[in-house]
Amino acid sequence: MTSPRSSNSPQKTDPAKDLASSGVSAWLAPILYFLGYHFVMPFFFRELTVIGTENIPKTGAVIIAPTHRSRWDSMVVPYAIGRIATGRDPRYMVSIDEMQGIQGWFISRMGGFPIDTKNPGSTLFRYCIELLKQAQMLVIFPEGNIFRHQKVNSIKPGLARIALQVENNNPELETKILPVSIRYSEAYPRWRGAFQVCIGGSIAVAEYTKYSPKTATQKLTEDLETQIKAVDAANAPSWALKPEEC
Repeated sequence: MTSPRSSNSPQKTDPAKDLASSGVSAWLAPILYFLGYHFVMPFFFRELTVIGTENIPKTGAVIIAPTHRSRWDSMVVPYAIGRIATGRDPRYMVSIDEMQGIQGWFISRMGGFPIDTKNPGSTLFRYCIELLKQAQMLVIFPEGNIFRHQKVNSIKPGLARIALQVENNNPELETKILPVSIRYSEAYPRWRGAFQVCIGGSIAVAEYTKYSPKTATQKLTEDLETQIKAVDAANAPSWALKPEEC
């Protein structure tokens, strides 16, 4: 992990080292969760709505699959599904550009780990699989990048491949995928804005293992995209952005 220091460009990192050093700090996480949940989030946003927390499994391997609308998502997702709400600590991918300096120091101790979006590499893939084998809760933004508009974008197949590999090799985990919609009242979240997180019913990965690997990946990816769109459409708030506002 690079030491915090100012720079005009992101410092290079060692992905393997960053993965190994990431985790959930036993002393820092409770403090930041308390401050974030009770002070930071309510102070910045005027309205915080979370729908469907009852759909989150309390145990087992779970992949949270949210839409990606802002850098705030890395705080909104733990707010909605983290230890205060569900008793579980989510682990989540973060762009390597955001894992620099003091920000990266905090993120790596709150469950975040770096991903080079241009060249993810096999190390990251194996790390995600290991986390799920430990029956952890893993956040993967299936659209791949931040999109400021509200339309659900095409889902990339990487999430399905990870889920299927874990389920095929570890069926006792009963791996689940949760479709999640995140909305903000502005394309670029701002002071006293609002957000809404909607969590749909879980998708049982085991149902797809009867197909060939290629067909299973395709069907699971398509079904996940359909479910995210359904959750997103069914719970649009009154302040939902119109296309021309994005």
